[in-house]
Amino acid sequence: MTSNRYATRLNSFASNAHAYWPELQGKPTPMQMAERAATAKGLTDLDLNYPDHAENDVKAQTRRLADMGLGVNGLAMRYYTNPGFKLGAFTHPDPQVRQEAIDLTKRGIDAARETGSDLMTIWLGQDGFDYSFQADYNRMWADEVEAIREVADHDPACQISIEYKPNEPRAFSLLPDMATTLLAINEAGSPNLGVTLDFAHVLYADEVPAFAAAMINRHSKLLGVHLNDGYGKRDDGLMVASVNTKATLELLVQIKKDGYEGAIYFDTFPDASGLDPVAECEANIATVEGLLRVAARLTADNRLNDAIGHQDAVTSQQIVNAALEGR
Repeated sequence: MTSNRYATRLNSFASNAHAYWPELQGKPTPMQMAERAATAKGLTDLDLNYPDHAENDVKAQTRRLADMGLGVNGLAMRYYTNPGFKLGAFTHPDPQVRQEAIDLTKRGIDAARETGSDLMTIWLGQDGFDYSFQADYNRMWADEVEAIREVADHDPACQISIEYKPNEPRAFSLLPDMATTLLAINEAGSPNLGVTLDFAHVLYADEVPAFAAAMINRHSKLLGVHLNDGYGKRDDGLMVASVNTKATLELLVQIKKDGYEGAIYFDTFPDASGLDPVAECEANIATVEGLLRVAARLTADNRLNDAIGHQDAVTSQQIVNAALEGR
């Protein structure tokens, strides 16, 4: 039995809903999706979107999840409650709308703490711009940093993790990549800030996942790892290591070397093509378990460490290929 913690995107379990709930009218509720998720072997945790998935009594909800065998890894903010957030959450030009987004985030942090978690992930996809001459870049950046600082300082015992993404829904996100996100965290200055690295987001930010993780660990904290895969053109949300096996393996080697002890979260989209989400989740877990075994062998392989030290790509590829083939 694995000792690793695996969490997942709850909305994945609405995929092919009528195969699981033949009599279902409309969409499944968050707790119905959780019941389905609980049947996935090896899954230990869920992340709940706030406010979408959170019930009024989150403590009672957490107990019900525990009865299913699932913990709450953390909460993730979603800024859909006010249509005005489409023009920005922390960067909206109206200070009242900005404050509404900030206050919503603070309530989400309080809810996360009530579940017993100390992790809040914020993805600020609404904060950005679509046109030339639409944004006062200095003002927008100042508003973003000030808001991040305010929500982080709301509860210093809660880790606030920023998940970056190049675009969507805005044409250009204000925090599109690793370096820009680290700049914002450095400027905000709150010690409980860190970064969530989403594999597919990293790919289409034209970054190398292991390098991004190393820089995050060097300049901040890696608070979350979202595994998935894709072709680097958009947020594909494909199964783990289905396209970029070696890059996934290198990321796992890097984060273990850097001491990451958090959950591995699967931000995949089985619902995009109607896959069985339970089977898809179990496949992701099995893939990561296998790659972690390979990663452990590679980390202890002095030949690989020596090859990397000399930037000897031929030798390093031979060693990694052999490990992947079980030789």
